[in-house]
Amino acid sequence: MKKVITLLFLTSFGFTQAQQAFKGKGDTKVNLGANIQDGGSGIQGSVDFGLAENFSYGFVASYLLGVNEFSGFYNGGTTQYTNEKPDFKDRFDAKFRINANIGNVLKVDEKLDIYPGLSLGLKNFGGHVGGRYFFTEGFGVFTELGFPIAKYSDDNDLFDDLNNQVTFSLGASFNL
Repeated sequence: MKKVITLLFLTSFGFTQAQQAFKGKGDTKVNLGANIQDGGSGIQGSVDFGLAENFSYGFVASYLLGVNEFSGFYNGGTTQYTNEKPDFKDRFDAKFRINANIGNVLKVDEKLDIYPGLSLGLKNFGGHVGGRYFFTEGFGVFTELGFPIAKYSDDNDLFDDLNNQVTFSLGASFNL
């Protein structure tokens, strides 16, 4: 019973003592979570650094762990594939990104950071929209939706679509 009461107290203290989600210049946020997309799922990590009151830059990397094998003819081609799996270069992606942290502009709860942005990566030039909610000063959750604007490939290779399509990510966020 003591453990339950202690857990409830710590949880409620965390909710009532939450701090501002994005503070601006000098702020550092780290996100670790799952990356989900058509044909595969994996892990994603990102770090964002505050440059100004509503502007940050950062880096994001993802690696697909579970990827569907491919068998058959791809994209109307004449080559038949049997149980093909993607290489490391198909599974991995890294991007530089910029964010507009607009939670305070929209006048939402100060524990919530909403950030649309643009990214320049190994596979495409794209965009994203995300949100972070902090329960305490150091810990919260995040979710992001990423999408390509301009792809570098012509989609002729078997696994060109991996990390080169709409992606959904969610996980834990840390304030450093």
